[in-house]
Amino acid sequence: MTRFPVPSLDDLPEDVVDRIEEETERAGFTPNVFLAYAYRPSHFRAFFRYYDALVEDTELTREEIEMIVVAVSGANDCYYCNVAHGALLRLYGDDPLLADQLVANYRTADVSDRHRAMLDLAVKLTESPAAVEAADLERLAAHGFSRQAIWDVGAVAAFFNLSNRMAQLADMRPNEEFHSLGR
Repeated sequence: MTRFPVPSLDDLPEDVVDRIEEETERAGFTPNVFLAYAYRPSHFRAFFRYYDALVEDTELTREEIEMIVVAVSGANDCYYCNVAHGALLRLYGDDPLLADQLVANYRTADVSDRHRAMLDLAVKLTESPAAVEAADLERLAAHGFSRQAIWDVGAVAAFFNLSNRMAQLADMRPNEEFHSLGR
């Protein structure tokens, strides 16, 4: 992060440090987004609580969540999320090419019709949210998505629009480790 100071762990509340240390142990490195959001501890807590809810309380698979994140981040030209969530998609999807395809242009990616409909809604919500209409939701329903799953698609897209914009504001840079994960 180049536009705001990265706080020292010694200056952070204990619960924030605990969460950062948990993630560092799990991942083997500290993803820069954790240190960036620690700049504002109350925002850190809210951001990661909502992120946890999105990935834990959902009908979507983790691969589908990461597909949405990467397609939205590609539409938003978010360097941090393209690289970091591209790595997660490679890991959860066990497909090293898919993340690169989605970042470049999700419309030409090798995905099922079901997933294309999911990504169409996520990117439409990103690029022209006022144009989203009932027919967009019905298209997902026709592909087997429940109303809750459709909500989840929108919630992930909306959250990562926020995340992308904050990453761009702060000039967050992806960790070097993300570039080679899952390749």
